[in-house]
Amino acid sequence: MSGWRLLLTRPAEECAALAATLAAAGEFGSSLPLLDIEALPPTAEQQRIARELNRYCAVIVVSKPAARLGLALLAQHGPATLTPAWFTVGAASATVLAAEGLTVQFPERGDDSEALLQLPSLRAALAGPTPRVLIMRGEDGRELLAEQLTALGAHVDYLPLYRRRLPDYPPATLLRRIEAERLNGLVVSSGQGFEHLRQLAGDAWPRLAQWPLFVPSPRVAELARAAGAQRVVDCRGASAAALLAALQETPAAAL
Repeated sequence: MSGWRLLLTRPAEECAALAATLAAAGEFGSSLPLLDIEALPPTAEQQRIARELNRYCAVIVVSKPAARLGLALLAQHGPATLTPAWFTVGAASATVLAAEGLTVQFPERGDDSEALLQLPSLRAALAGPTPRVLIMRGEDGRELLAEQLTALGAHVDYLPLYRRRLPDYPPATLLRRIEAERLNGLVVSSGQGFEHLRQLAGDAWPRLAQWPLFVPSPRVAELARAAGAQRVVDCRGASAAALLAALQETPAAAL
C-alpha cells in the first residue's frame, strides 16, 4: 500500500471498476462520478455517416461510450462489411470493439492522442492520396488529435454520439466527501472531468487546488495547472495500470 486515499470521478460504472482494481492492489478509492453519459438523439447525419463508413481509411474511437454507441449505430445503419482500419486511444475502448469481431490498434504505452499518432499502423492508414478519418466521440473533445491528423494530410470528420453532464449533487458534496473519508488525492480522466470537478468545488476550489491531482495526459495537466492546481501528476494514460504506476512513483502526503 502507498497510503493514497483517492477521489474517483469517472462515470459510475467505470468508477466502480476502478475502485475494485485499486482495492485489489491495496489502495482506497471513493467513487463520486462527475460524468453522466447521455446518448445524443438520433440524427440523419449520424445515419448518413454510418451508411458511408467505408469511405474512411481509418476510424478512431475515443472512449468506451463512443465504442458502445457507435457499434449500436452501425448495427442499424452501417454497411454489412466494415473496411476501415480501427483505432482507439486506449485498451478499454479497444476491448469493446474487439468483442464484436473488429481488429483494433491502440498504443501499448501512453493511452493519449500523442501516443496514438505515433502508431505506424495509423501512419500507414493515412498513406493514401486522399485519406479520410472519422473520429467517434462525444459532443466535443480531441480537437488536438483532429488538428494533428489534418497536418498529416487527412480530412477529418466527427461523429458525435453522446454528451457528458455533471450529475446533480447538493452543495458542498465534494468537500464533505473528501473530509469524511480523509482523502488525500483527486483523480480525473479527461479535461471535461476536470472542469466538472472545478464546477462542483465552487468556492472551495482554491483549497482543493492544493490536493494532488492525477490526470491522464499532458493536455489535461496543462489545463489543471492553468486553473491553479498546485500538485498535478500526469499518469500518461487513463487506465488503471497507468494510475497505479503513478501512485507507486508519487509519495502520499497527509493533508
